[in-house]
Amino acid sequence: MSRFIDRVVLHVSAGKGGNGCSSVHREKFKPLGGPDGGNGGQGGGVIFVVDSNVHTLLDFHFNSHAKASNGTQGMGGNREGSNGEDLILKVPDGTVVLDKDGRILADMIGEGTRYAAAPGGRGGLGNAALASKARRAPGFALLGEEGIERDVVLELKSVADIGLVGFPSAGKSSLVSVLSAAKPKIADYPFTTLVPNLGVVSSGDTTYTVADVPGLIPGASEGKGLGLEFLRHLERTAVLAHVVDCATLDPGRDPVSDVDALEAELAAYKPAMLGDASLGDLADRPRIVVLNKADIPEAAELAEMVTPEFEARGWPVYTISTVTREGLKPLIFALAKMVEDYRVAHPPAEKRRPVLRPVARNEEGFQVIKDPDVEGGFIVLGTRPERWVRQTQFSNDEAVGYLADRLARLGVEDALIKKGAQPGASVTIGDVSFDWEPQTPAGVEITMTGRGTDARLDQVERIGADERKHARRARRGLDLEE
Repeated sequence: MSRFIDRVVLHVSAGKGGNGCSSVHREKFKPLGGPDGGNGGQGGGVIFVVDSNVHTLLDFHFNSHAKASNGTQGMGGNREGSNGEDLILKVPDGTVVLDKDGRILADMIGEGTRYAAAPGGRGGLGNAALASKARRAPGFALLGEEGIERDVVLELKSVADIGLVGFPSAGKSSLVSVLSAAKPKIADYPFTTLVPNLGVVSSGDTTYTVADVPGLIPGASEGKGLGLEFLRHLERTAVLAHVVDCATLDPGRDPVSDVDALEAELAAYKPAMLGDASLGDLADRPRIVVLNKADIPEAAELAEMVTPEFEARGWPVYTISTVTREGLKPLIFALAKMVEDYRVAHPPAEKRRPVLRPVARNEEGFQVIKDPDVEGGFIVLGTRPERWVRQTQFSNDEAVGYLADRLARLGVEDALIKKGAQPGASVTIGDVSFDWEPQTPAGVEITMTGRGTDARLDQVERIGADERKHARRARRGLDLEE
């Protein structure tokens, strides 16, 4: 038995970028031919694509983790690593992508619409790309970046022209079955329909889709019954059709009170976002009333009595029977006319694109703040310094010196001084913490020593060792005096 899934939480992981290569060209009579390490490959991304052959999010329900492949490391001879392969995930038309906090990232409508949910990590630069006047043969390369890893929520909102609403067993599924070629499950007990049913209807030159949304009862907008799970499938519909059971035997129910109860639920439901912002809330959509089960004499009489009540509200009213198919042809043409009027008033864009709402980020700048957890410590915030730290191989002194030069040119050293940072203060950038040594002449022209080394760091280590030695001697002197 197939299952309909219209909301899932998916953990997506992009691929890691490949590391750059540190290599020096060597051949006979040319022992030091210059740096020739290639760049690492880009990590693969996780991309959602709308596919008209996909109608549910069932695959993601059983496979809630999606990971793209990594880029490979660069090689000598200026050979770049290969890029990781993007992971393409097919989703139904009308899928909305949200972050874990409920913010909408993309509204995907239209065949082929794409959204990169997790971009792949950048590949690290090889030493050939890092060569400069000061570093003619770098003995290091940059590490590849980790790919984006996050949780996203996928919600499916059906793309239909007509939304059928009504109490359970009002005949919505039966109406879909007689209007179109759809064959939904039909039975005479409440909540027979557990999933939205879509049907395609042709009327002359007009073709439109009808959606049967199940389980609306009083309190549906607050989570009662099945309504809250499926009300979102009405958000994109252009017209709402009340399907009313005129033959119900339930005490206290009649066509007018049924419609009023559902109208209150539609007004109470506030969509997170609509497929077309101009549609407005559900309470603002055009209405049509379909009085069903006219094949029963008592129901036909009741339909005739309540018709003036609905017409007084400005709503078209049609009396039908899904059993005998009485009144179906006028209803089909009336629905087609309402859909055509909507399409004229809302012409489609030339090409639908995903609606993106990126969070503003300052890519160029940075900020230095005090560390609340470390006395006298500081935290450096910023996209660039955090990325540079992730790319640095801290076991290589020359790579650490290169990082210090980049941070100094960006102004981090000066900002720390202005904030009152003292020598030895704890400074955190990203996931890395270190003791700040302002004695390091970062950002100046330096004389390079051996590959993979930095004389400035050796000097700092010697200064630190001398300070520790003097401290030990002072402590010993105090011990002798005592």
